[in-house]
Amino acid sequence: MDLRDVLATNLRRLRHAKGLSQDDLAYEAEVSRSYLSQIEKGKYYASLKIIEKLSIVLQVEAWELLKPPTRTGQV
Repeated sequence: MDLRDVLATNLRRLRHAKGLSQDDLAYEAEVSRSYLSQIEKGKYYASLKIIEKLSIVLQVEAWELLKPPTRTGQV
């Protein structure tokens, strides 16, 4: 899984868990909604500054946005 895909998956999951729309998250993180949309699609790279802004709004550590999903059934 490409790191852009990992970020996209985690970003969508955490945004939905917080009950935020893309518009709401973009506004709070001070990024454009179209840019956020492209990040969530895995099309654009996000800078560390953008990852930091998103993590603050989502109230998670920045590394949580980049952590690959754990596979169930692994020992």
